[in-house]
Amino acid sequence: MDWNEDELLADELAALAGMVGANERVMRLVAKAMRKNSHEVDMVVPLPAEEALDHVVRVLGRAGRHVESALAEDLADWSTVRVVASSGTGGLNSVVVTALVAKSGETETEVRLRAATLEGLIKQRAGERTAVHLAAVHLAAALGK
Repeated sequence: MDWNEDELLADELAALAGMVGANERVMRLVAKAMRKNSHEVDMVVPLPAEEALDHVVRVLGRAGRHVESALAEDLADWSTVRVVASSGTGGLNSVVVTALVAKSGETETEVRLRAATLEGLIKQRAGERTAVHLAAVHLAAALGK
C-alpha cells in the first residue's frame, strides 16, 4: 500500500465526519482546503540498525494504528514505517507519522520521524508536538532510559 499523507488525513477526517452523521465526501473536499502542520525530527541513534528499527516499530505501534511498512532488504537503504496516531484536543486530530530508518554505521542508525496533520481554525500544532514527543520517546527507549 502506498498511501500518501494527504489521502490518509482526508480519509481519517472523513471517517470522523461519518461517525457524527456528516457527509464523508464533502469532508474529503474540505480536507483538501485545510492547512497541513508537519514537522520532521532527524536523529542518530547509538544502536545497530536492526535494534533501532525494532524500537521504531515498537514506539510507533504504541502511538497509533499501523498503515504501512516498506522494510529494506539491506538496512543501508531506508526502511519505512507509518502509523496514524491521535492527537490534539480529545484525541480527535489524526496525525500521520512516518519513520525512515537506515544504517549509518556499525553501531549507529539514522532515524527521521515526520508527523503531519490537518489544522482547522484553531492551531494546535499537533504534527510538531507528535514528532517531538515520539522522537523523545524513541531516543529514551533506544538509550535504555
